[in-house]
Amino acid sequence: MPQQLSTAQVLGGLKAAGESTRLRLLALLQTGELNVTDLTRILGQSQPRISRHLKLLAEAGLIERFREGSWVFFRLADGAGPAQVARAIVDVLDPGDPVLERDRARAGAVKRERAETAQAYFRAHASEWDRIRTLHIAEDQVEQAMQAALGAGPFAVLVDLGTGTGRMLELLADRFARGIGLDINHDMLAYARANLERAGHGHCQVRQGDLFNVALEDGAADAVVLHQVLHFLDDPARAIAEAGRILAPGGRLLVADFAPHELEFLRDEFAHQRLGFEPEQMVQWINQAGLELGLHQELEPDPGAAGDKLTVSLWLAGRPEAVAQGDGPAGEDELEYAD
Repeated sequence: MPQQLSTAQVLGGLKAAGESTRLRLLALLQTGELNVTDLTRILGQSQPRISRHLKLLAEAGLIERFREGSWVFFRLADGAGPAQVARAIVDVLDPGDPVLERDRARAGAVKRERAETAQAYFRAHASEWDRIRTLHIAEDQVEQAMQAALGAGPFAVLVDLGTGTGRMLELLADRFARGIGLDINHDMLAYARANLERAGHGHCQVRQGDLFNVALEDGAADAVVLHQVLHFLDDPARAIAEAGRILAPGGRLLVADFAPHELEFLRDEFAHQRLGFEPEQMVQWINQAGLELGLHQELEPDPGAAGDKLTVSLWLAGRPEAVAQGDGPAGEDELEYAD
């Protein structure tokens, strides 16, 4: 239900939006995330001018800004308060307005160019990921198991730590109202952003961030996913602790990674710091994060498969008090806890 706004909030929002360039910026940012360079190219105005308008919109709470390396991205604000004013304004704009149509066309060209750059990066590295995928059961089987383990939700906020290509956000997009993907790699974020925009998932966003120090408040997420991330980290326990910190009561943490193995070339050639995880070790880290294990599942390779193959392990955890009650954002179905 929309929040009731004060006269000052409404007037402040209308005043901030009450200029032609700022109104065009709001309309553009409704379609997705754009940076200052993008907006300068689209609107054909100077960088200082665009930056000044963005600053006023951000100060009024109509848009949000977040840094990704040397770039700063902007998007229409989420939530209540001034964000409601921003959405109300853009909702009444005529999409057939010739100025807005021209802006959207230019934005589309900028996004296509960005997507092509991201695709080039992915093509350059695709063989590496393809080689690893051949080492375990089919990816669609892993994804089906992850969907079943996490449950249907719905979740208000899902956070994908180490989002990579954004695949988890895309896979689970029908289960959450808002999805946030964090990754440290700028090129991967560009690829993920292009994928999500192409798929029409406007309720998803990706940000550059450190999964050891997530820029979200305690309890901000109803679901957190760590998909094939922990084996790259020197301190997996710290990542799980941070995931636990941002998990709301009743929320769920889903981890997918490898069971212990001896494929040393993954350490040498693909920067894997851990060659899989023992179940006992994972349970210890989960408990230290204030969570409790609900499910541990092993997806083993086909017994007839040739050569060394990897087993993919899934762990589902939640907060014990929420699980005992069987309620909360995780849904009406209770987690089945292991003995």
